[in-house]
Amino acid sequence: MKVQPFHLAIPVQDLKKCRTFYRDVLNCKEGRSAEHWVDFNFFGHQLVIHQKDDFKPNRISNPVDGHEVPVPHFGVVLSWENWQDLADNLNANNTTFVIKPCIRFKGKVGEQATMFFKDPENNALEFKAFKDMGQLFAK
Repeated sequence: MKVQPFHLAIPVQDLKKCRTFYRDVLNCKEGRSAEHWVDFNFFGHQLVIHQKDDFKPNRISNPVDGHEVPVPHFGVVLSWENWQDLADNLNANNTTFVIKPCIRFKGKVGEQATMFFKDPENNALEFKAFKDMGQLFAK
């Protein structure tokens, strides 16, 4: 089966602030847009932010490997080098991390680099990488 890009749409209150974040901090190229929404090339996938004035996110967390992982969250799996470049860029932009860049499940099946942070509207994002991509779905 050929893997296709996914599509994700998320609500935001401040379209301008989020547009700047995804475009300038995460370096996502803008696609189509209208007064109340913007498409982005989110690392090869389509992300659409929709302005929703009364949006109030309800965030919880779940314990994973000693960290409180925010749910819901979304993100992508990057190459090891691209993950490190993104972590460096986020640190240079003084990003506040929910979970700072780290190695999770060290020495175990599924060992991965991971980091969590939030966009300006409190949507949680996770970016991860595996030195061995064969570990992505390993048990």
